[in-house]
Amino acid sequence: MIVGYAGVSTDEENLELQIDALTRAGCDTIHTDQGVSAGDVSRPGLDAILTTLSAGDTLMVWRLDRLGLSLSKLIDLATHLESREIQLCSIMESITTNSSSGALIFHLMAALVRFERSLISERTRAGMAAAQARGKPIGRKRALDDEQRAQALSLLKRNSIMNVAARFKVHPRTLKRMLASEKLMQFPGAQQDLAD
Repeated sequence: MIVGYAGVSTDEENLELQIDALTRAGCDTIHTDQGVSAGDVSRPGLDAILTTLSAGDTLMVWRLDRLGLSLSKLIDLATHLESREIQLCSIMESITTNSSSGALIFHLMAALVRFERSLISERTRAGMAAAQARGKPIGRKRALDDEQRAQALSLLKRNSIMNVAARFKVHPRTLKRMLASEKLMQFPGAQQDLAD
C-alpha cells in the first residue's frame, strides 16, 4: 500500500498541490495536517500514518521538508521506517529508499548528521576544557549560592526537605543533591524525603 502525507504549517496554506501530486503518483490513501508545523512533535495526520503502516508499505510525500524541518529529525524518521521495512518516497526530490540511489542518499545524509553531532560534541568538550583551564566553573549555575546553602543546611537540622525547598523556591531534589554532596544524610527526615 502507498500512503501519502501532505502537510502545511498554517490554516491559510493550501494542500491541493500536494494532494494532487500524491494522487497522480498513485497513493492509495492520503493523510493531511493543516496548521501544524513540520517541527511539531505530534502531528495527527502523520501519527495516524505511522500507526497504520506495515512492512512492505510506502510512505510518500510531495517534498521531504513536509516530514521534518531538520535533517536529523528526517533521518530519525527514515531510520524508524527502515527498521519497520517501510519505504519512504519523495516526489520532488525523486528519492525512494527502495532504490539503491535513494538508499545511498539517505545513508549519506545520516553520515552528515552523525558528523555534525560529533563536531558539536568535540567543540563542547574543547570549550569546557578551555574554561576549566581558565578556572571557570563547568556546568549550570547552582540554584543556591554559598550563603543560601549554609542557611538551608541549618534549616534542614529542624525541618523537612520539602519545607526547606519551598522556602528557597527550589525542587527538593536540589537539596537532596546538596545533602548527598555534603555527605550529610543524617539530617532529620532526610532519609524519608529521599525515598519520596
